[in-house]
Amino acid sequence: MIRFALLMLLSSAVYAAQPAVDIETAAAVYQDAAIREQVRASLGVMPAHVRQMFSDDAAAKLSDQQLNAVTAAAERGFRIDVFEAPALNALAANLDAATVKKTEAFLQSDLGRRMVAADVATANLDEPQIDKIMAGNTVAPSTPQRDALFDKLERASRSTESTVQIFISMGQAVAIGTAVGAGRDPAQVAESARKSGEASRAGLEQGLRQPLRRYLAYSYRDLSDADLKHLLAFLESPAGKRYVSAYIASLGAGYDAMGRRCGEQLGDRLRELAQAQ
Repeated sequence: MIRFALLMLLSSAVYAAQPAVDIETAAAVYQDAAIREQVRASLGVMPAHVRQMFSDDAAAKLSDQQLNAVTAAAERGFRIDVFEAPALNALAANLDAATVKKTEAFLQSDLGRRMVAADVATANLDEPQIDKIMAGNTVAPSTPQRDALFDKLERASRSTESTVQIFISMGQAVAIGTAVGAGRDPAQVAESARKSGEASRAGLEQGLRQPLRRYLAYSYRDLSDADLKHLLAFLESPAGKRYVSAYIASLGAGYDAMGRRCGEQLGDRLRELAQAQ
């Protein structure tokens, strides 16, 4: 539902009583939800963000040449063609025919189309504008009633938890991929990255919940209170809950794949630089 909601993997075994759907069926949901358009909007800034992440790591002490390798690896890793196949597979694995039918009915309705259009429009804003929205410097008119609805929508869409999970999992994927590319033991790196991610989870969720509510409120500023109630009713229905889980799984799998590809590219390049020296 959000730019990076963004989001992460849930086991398809949770829904083992219902069969998964085929890729073609999942692709129809993927298209109607405009997942490609929303993810693609986030990819342009990823190389700069990944470079900054490594630059801020005082322990790494990377040279300019190594940081340039980080940027190049992120450009090769964070691409829509790397994202799409695992994202579609995860979406298919976490849906069933009944959920698809009800989800498609919602996404193809007038409200569903307006919701998706709002998601895409906000995802395509430039980064400074999105930062202003999440910081509360650019706000949409609201009322206590609307504020309460957005609080419920944020929780029903699991925006905060899923965004944090994607952030943590993507960081782990980059770390593991870098270890593989550099010829180091990925298991040790994975465990260290997992512990670091879990230690930061609560703080990240606390810091992001309110900004993501602002993001939702701005995105859906043109939806009426009645629209928001209908959207909430869908998200809180059994089909809506399963769709949210599948959506999260899809984005999580795609971002994990991009993070791992970035790490592998970086590991290879760092090893080449080390050998050259």
